[in-house]
Amino acid sequence: MAKLPVVTLIATGGTIAMKIDPVKMAPVPAITGDDLVSIIPELDAIAKIEVLNISNIPSAYMDAERWIELQKVVTHVLARPEVAGVIVSHGTDTLEETAYFIDLTVRGEKPIVLIGALRNASERDFDGPRNLLNAARICVSPDARGKGAMVALNNQINAAREATKTRTADVETFQSGDLGFLGFADTDRVIFYRTPTRRQYIELKQDTLPYVEIIATYGGVDGTLVRAAVNAGAKGIVIQALGWGHVNIPMHDAIKEAVSKGIPIVISTRVHNGRVASGYGFKGGGQTLRDAGAIFADNLSPQKARLVLMLALQTTSNAAEIQKLFNR
Repeated sequence: MAKLPVVTLIATGGTIAMKIDPVKMAPVPAITGDDLVSIIPELDAIAKIEVLNISNIPSAYMDAERWIELQKVVTHVLARPEVAGVIVSHGTDTLEETAYFIDLTVRGEKPIVLIGALRNASERDFDGPRNLLNAARICVSPDARGKGAMVALNNQINAAREATKTRTADVETFQSGDLGFLGFADTDRVIFYRTPTRRQYIELKQDTLPYVEIIATYGGVDGTLVRAAVNAGAKGIVIQALGWGHVNIPMHDAIKEAVSKGIPIVISTRVHNGRVASGYGFKGGGQTLRDAGAIFADNLSPQKARLVLMLALQTTSNAAEIQKLFNR
């Protein structure tokens, strides 16, 4: 019999690790990665599954410190020659941020598959086992190599850069917008239809990352929170702008003030699909924001743009240099 490949499950928590508490009558952290593996006998025919339980928290608790810890564990595990790939079980609320952080900071060809669940382990149609089984299948697929971190739920495979949660409680919640899925974990085989081409590596050089804030734009916003973030010590700010990358006049003025103080400002958008660009010339339009020294996030969501900015600020606050990272 051929020797099975090794796949490591790194368990961090989330709904996939929860059950209904009989007192609270609501899901709470309750099961380990080992518990999850034990209920899926089909895994025995796919890979030798090793489990590392590094936390059991709701993903709302994820932060830069925990991302750095996870990055170190993933890097260490993938350095072992016998390991074919890594699975990270995680809550779905911030799963897309964790996936993109890992994609940005971990080098190598081996697949990294992030999974979660929308239904907890007390529910009859718990989706965690299906997602874990498919993740193992993806990890041992030769076609999964070189595609970086992926988000795989409901048989659908998303690239970390594009994946985003689109519904609060639907098993088909993760989508990739206009760009579509990488492929599918079908019942007969794992099949890929495209490869992500906008990937890059940014070295993780520090054990802490600079403080970067995200500030929303909406009708009547006055720039107060931009100034508050600067006063609170933010080293960079991501603006969740409107449309193609627009703000009103008070926000334009607050952004210009922040840039004048050496704070890099990145423009993203609250629109789900499409990129930001310097297309409009009215005060607060993209052209005037670029003239003021703002950086444009291409099609990255505000939460993902924040990750790139945090990593960039390890080495530079120069807007032109940071813009190059967003253009890759």
